Amino acid sequence: MFVNRRTVHVEWGDCDAAGIVFYPRYFAMFDASTMALFEAVGHKKHDLMAKYDFRGWPMVDTRAKFLIPSTFGDDIVIETQVTQFRRSSFDISHRVLKGERLAIEASETRVWTGSHPDDPKMLKSTPIPAEIVALLSQPNSQAG
Repeated sequence: MFVNRRTVHVEWGDCDAAGIVFYPRYFAMFDASTMALFEAVGHKKHDLMAKYDFRGWPMVDTRAKFLIPSTFGDDIVIETQVTQFRRSSFDISHRVLKGERLAIEASETRVWTGSHPDDPKMLKSTPIPAEIVALLSQPNSQAG
């Protein structure tokens, strides 16, 4: 599967009173990393919206195991990949590295959505386009 790596610099505002990254901040970083994964294979969100009636990929499940804390000024690397596709949902894994050490293992399940036919303000799960599945299923050397 295609893996995207992005470096995140831990800012003062990411940290709690103990000086470590406040755990909800990681979930914001993971959300941005999911978007970066799709962008890395050539699909920005506004392009997906125009081409596929895509409205978003809400998270329906998440889990994280925190192994090593990160602090203000650290540079961490987040590796993100899809680990499983289903008809309209997919699983994402995030590995956070601090140097060479694994700091966090996290996973999410997200649902591919489009407009609801009865009310365009509502979301409806829709099949993930085959093109997207193919791109994210390729090894890094062949994607994008």
